[in-house]
Amino acid sequence: MEKLLYITANPKGLEKSKGLKIGEAFLESFHRVRPDVSIKKVDLFSLDFPQMDADLVSARGKLAGYGYTLDQLLDIEREKITKMHDLANEFISYDYYVFVSPMWNLNSPAILKAYIDNLFIAGKTFAHTANGPKGLLMNKKAIHLQTRGGQYTGTPMEALESGDRYLKIALRFLGIEVAESVITEGFDINPLKVPEILAQGQENARLAAIDFAPTPVTA
Repeated sequence: MEKLLYITANPKGLEKSKGLKIGEAFLESFHRVRPDVSIKKVDLFSLDFPQMDADLVSARGKLAGYGYTLDQLLDIEREKITKMHDLANEFISYDYYVFVSPMWNLNSPAILKAYIDNLFIAGKTFAHTANGPKGLLMNKKAIHLQTRGGQYTGTPMEALESGDRYLKIALRFLGIEVAESVITEGFDINPLKVPEILAQGQENARLAAIDFAPTPVTA
């Protein structure tokens, strides 16, 4: 059975978050098209995973460049690098990825970047080759659903957005096929139109879900 990992980076919860409501519309539509795919939801604000601190950076360096074995690491280094690999291994086991996040201060919530940091493991998710790095997570698909308070698309502000741009770059670096993002924006500058904007965002998400996985990725 194929699997979908639904990753959210919004602390508000479904009742208060417009982005999560759009995400649920995507999931419902996807499930109608592909009821054979199992779905797991991950809330990054409730997930225990390591940060790129001094211990984890040291552990990565020792294993990658200095010939250390796992047993030779300090206990705290071994604990954190093991959690990192466990998180990456679980991520690799999925076929589809749906990321749902708001734009905060021109970017995504920092916790999403911290999560992605755990997926960059040489020899596991990408490889160094004579022609440069090569992603190893082929035959997988991802999509990003992003909400924005301002209006960026088609304006001079568009070039300042870096959250959606970074996520797509990172996932493609790992070899994942990335679909066109579903962007829903203008909530803060059009408060009277919030219900209308939300409804359109949900409809766009439903349509994107139909296009996202009409057939198995391994077909």
